[in-house]
Amino acid sequence: MIHPNQRIPRWLERAELFIRVMLRMYIGVAICYAPWSRFFWDQNPLFVQHPMLANIALNGAVRGLVTGLGLLNLWFAFLDAMGKGRDADSK
Repeated sequence: MIHPNQRIPRWLERAELFIRVMLRMYIGVAICYAPWSRFFWDQNPLFVQHPMLANIALNGAVRGLVTGLGLLNLWFAFLDAMGKGRDADSK
């Protein structure tokens, strides 16, 4: 437990920020790429087993929505890297 007078080292805060930004960027790129990948999206075993779900997933609007979520994740990573995603009390 951290005591009220004890502070987290600056290097640890920086390392955590770096890991968080890199993870968000990786997930964002993966989510943006997934709907347009033949192997991952078109030949997905879940979609092969459930043709009704495949019809929904192959819709362009659904692919666009998933890609938009990936772009949103990339935007949050960018904001976090620029320092805009921090809480007001941590300044």
